[in-house]
Amino acid sequence: MKKLSTIIAGAAVGMLALSACGQEGAPEPAAGGGGGGEAPEYDVADDVDLSESPTWEAANSAGSLTIGVKKDQPGLGNQEPGSDVPEGFDIEIATIVAGSLGFSPDQIEWTETVSANREPFLQQGNVDLVVATYTINDERKQVVDFAGPYYVAGQDLLVAADSDIASPDDIAGRTVCSVDGSTPAQNIEDEYSDAELVTYDTYSKCVTDLQSGSVDAVTTDDAILRGYAAQYEGEFSVVGDPFTDEPYGVGLPQGDDALRDAVNDALEASMEDGTWTEAFEYTLGDSSGVEQPEVDRY
Repeated sequence: MKKLSTIIAGAAVGMLALSACGQEGAPEPAAGGGGGGEAPEYDVADDVDLSESPTWEAANSAGSLTIGVKKDQPGLGNQEPGSDVPEGFDIEIATIVAGSLGFSPDQIEWTETVSANREPFLQQGNVDLVVATYTINDERKQVVDFAGPYYVAGQDLLVAADSDIASPDDIAGRTVCSVDGSTPAQNIEDEYSDAELVTYDTYSKCVTDLQSGSVDAVTTDDAILRGYAAQYEGEFSVVGDPFTDEPYGVGLPQGDDALRDAVNDALEASMEDGTWTEAFEYTLGDSSGVEQPEVDRY
């Protein structure tokens, strides 16, 4: 194997402290915030042969792997104006997986996905993989496959710093913003129907509405919300009362079992050899107390 340093810049998102569901406490942010330090080095495998995977075969012939990611989620998948590549924990995980499949960072094509188009992009062949805070659930498994999970978050609420919302029980009669096609939006509709739900295609639009006072709260996974709270330090706070488990997986075309097995192998190896921890601490800060999930080979 050859060693290549990922070309992704560190996520500069301020003092970011995750508090994902299923973890014992919240990790302390690294000095400088958003992880920091030198970019980790990941292996790029030589002589990979996944000829049983039609997705890998097509990507190998093209000489590039197309990965769908978010580009508006600080700390996880974010691309600053003027930057050539996105950055964040999802991006690092995607780079690790790509390397295990034989693709170096400069062979990755980053395609922006929003919550509502992740399944269509995989079904239509617009992307080979999706690594975009993509919650694994049974409904999505009907049309796409998943490797992982590689992280477990929990749904929470982002509110103005002076808000009196202290738990999801306080959102009755309030306006809550999330994104189209997301698990958090569906959870609000199903479990908190007394709240008024507003949806957009990206969370950044929800945050803009929260700044203007047009909505009372933004809801999604706590990892995403803490990135925004760090980016707009002093304006917002995360309620800190997660009310779901959100296992993040790598989405891939349904029925490509060879590719799913290979990605699961890569995720397990990254947790065993320490590269998962390097990726986490580079982008999100201290990993102390952060539980690595068990890969589900369903």
